[in-house]
Amino acid sequence: MQIRSWLWATVAFAAELASLAALAVAGWALPAPTALRVLAAIGFPLVAAVLWGLFAAPRSVVHVPALAVVTKVVVHGAAVLALVLLGHPVLAVVLAVAALLGATLSRPVIVPAAG
Repeated sequence: MQIRSWLWATVAFAAELASLAALAVAGWALPAPTALRVLAAIGFPLVAAVLWGLFAAPRSVVHVPALAVVTKVVVHGAAVLALVLLGHPVLAVVLAVAALLGATLSRPVIVPAAG
């Protein structure tokens, strides 16, 4: 059982990293001057990472489950939308499925004590 939990935790982490990468690519793809594109390519994933660290990380600063869910939906949703708008719908679907499965199946399995 523990191997399965680690597997899904790894999928969840990979989806988080992929979301940050997609947000960086979206920032770079903006039709703007290079300086603004660089700022967006750094800023979009930076804002997402800060929000994640505050609200959605396992050891987050703010422990409100509803805010964790909202943060995950916003970050992953923005990344999926960015991939669709950039012309990568298949990657968007893969990211959405990985984020959903990773978030739901990486929860620890509670086994009742025998006896």
